[in-house]
Amino acid sequence: MNAYDLSGAAAFRQAAQPRSVTDQRRAQYTNESVLSATPAQLVTMLYDRLLLDLHRAEAAQVSTDWDAARDQLLHAQAIVGELSSTLRIDAWDGGEGLLAIYNYASTSLITANVHRDVQATRDCVRILEPLRQAWHDAAAAMPAAPAVIGQHAGGALGVA
Repeated sequence: MNAYDLSGAAAFRQAAQPRSVTDQRRAQYTNESVLSATPAQLVTMLYDRLLLDLHRAEAAQVSTDWDAARDQLLHAQAIVGELSSTLRIDAWDGGEGLLAIYNYASTSLITANVHRDVQATRDCVRILEPLRQAWHDAAAAMPAAPAVIGQHAGGALGVA
């Protein structure tokens, strides 16, 4: 049973327009990876990009590169929003608790961005990294079956 309804996968459709041949190739590879991924693999891909965004945001905050920090935090917010909106809380007992964690993370990301609060970013890493690892463990334990995903193009994963 999948805890996420990824049929819409709105975050996957938010792909930035590739600016170079390398970006176009990376976007094509990402799109192909998304199309061939299982639902569990899609969730792990989102978590991987989410943690990458958070680490990049933290580094930008520490170096006072507020534009870069803002961009990374906004992308992280989009991913948390996608994870929240596709979560099927009725599919398992932990659904409501996971939604509460996503709501907390979303609020913390806004705080991190508005108040330039590196500790709020670090708090998100602290609470989301164990979830990322748990999803990776769960995905590895599941039999491989291709996802049946509607319209999506890898946007939440980005291309950089």
